[in-house]
Amino acid sequence: MYTSIVVAFDESKYSKAALAEAAHWTKKHGGQVTLVHAVYFDKEEFVILPSQMEKRFETGTQMCREALDAIQSGLGLNGSIKSFVCEGEAPDVILETAREKHADLIALGTYGRRGFQRLLMGSVTSQVVLDSPCDVLVVKDPRRSCTGSYGSLLVPFDGSDSSKKALLRACELVKADGGSITVLYVIPRYEEMVGFFKTESIQKGLYQEAEKITEGAKKNAAAQGVSITAVVQEGHAVDRIVETATSLKNDLIVMGTHGWRGMSKAMLGSTAERTIAYAPCPLLVVR
Repeated sequence: MYTSIVVAFDESKYSKAALAEAAHWTKKHGGQVTLVHAVYFDKEEFVILPSQMEKRFETGTQMCREALDAIQSGLGLNGSIKSFVCEGEAPDVILETAREKHADLIALGTYGRRGFQRLLMGSVTSQVVLDSPCDVLVVKDPRRSCTGSYGSLLVPFDGSDSSKKALLRACELVKADGGSITVLYVIPRYEEMVGFFKTESIQKGLYQEAEKITEGAKKNAAAQGVSITAVVQEGHAVDRIVETATSLKNDLIVMGTHGWRGMSKAMLGSTAERTIAYAPCPLLVVR
């Protein structure tokens, strides 16, 4: 499924966790990992300190070499991981490398200038997720066991094409490594959105629609030879996704890009982006 993985690396503990996830996956399933480190150096800086560019390349090359030596010696992956140090803005370098390598997955930590606890539009992670030509795995917690396999998957599902793609990918992961899938449908609070009073009949209709959508998810999974569990909750999507993943102790959240449909990519606050910010486990965004 994933045979060419690009790992964004900045020597942070989060990017090291992303590398560990990618390396373990490759050890189990084969493929190639490309480690990429971006060196940014603007023109004004070059005029003032021209020697710093070479030093940054040397530092980047050394940190990548050390990371590769550690992961390859630990997993016996000689020849399966290569590294590149490139000049440019981190999102541009990561995305261009993914295109050149025909990557089917980009793995990165919560990599960005504005911090780890909260992703804002403009951070490296956000830009990569928005513009990636392939799936993106975001690894948030370096303390978890990075094994490259996931036994308990949560798929937020609303019946959209993007959520169907996410469910299909989750089924592929389960068939590759085993495990279980829980599909979560969140009934929106329409009364907050459009200002109407939710009567008992409206409530009943919303739950009937929820049952119809989750039954569709079960049929889609069954067509792949996978049995799933469906959960229906009411409220704000991000809150329910995070709460459910925490309660079920899921290893991975698998989402589509439905949160951006019909919106400008510059618009902050999509469900997927906010879920990345607060999820208790790694999150796979399916393109």
